[in-house]
Amino acid sequence: MNKLKELFIRYYEGLAYLFFGAVATGLNILIFTLFDHFLGSSFAAGAGNVLNNAICILFAYTTNRLWVFRSKSGGKEALREFASFVFCRIGTAALDQLILWVGVTLVGPMIIPTGWAVLVAGGFSFSMEYIKLWNLGVKLFSQAVVIISNYVFSKLFIFKKDSKGGV
Repeated sequence: MNKLKELFIRYYEGLAYLFFGAVATGLNILIFTLFDHFLGSSFAAGAGNVLNNAICILFAYTTNRLWVFRSKSGGKEALREFASFVFCRIGTAALDQLILWVGVTLVGPMIIPTGWAVLVAGGFSFSMEYIKLWNLGVKLFSQAVVIISNYVFSKLFIFKKDSKGGV
């Protein structure tokens, strides 16, 4: 049991990042799916994704600051942290937007034409369910790229530890 506790303490930051990253990713995918279902793919991959990312950026900043990197900074340093976090997350949100635009808007219609069924080997046909599944797959791929990028930015530039081991 002590060995498990030691491993948890040793790898706390990475484990906490994975946990809260999974929660933030789940929130992002949930919002995307709801937008896609109720407001359509164009909205979900466009303006809805911008709104989705804004909500998730605020959620991620709070969890990263309080529980992942356990930042104790205040005043101007806390403002610098927040500004750096938002700036980096806007960058990865733009990357997310680009991946969604390419995957859902450009590539998706070439793979799954809309408006008619495409017969493939075995008698399967593509329907709206396949389009929604494709869109979700693109979003999952995008989130994997974003999660890795966000951790690197957070670790190296935003919540960097000072020489005394604090943030």
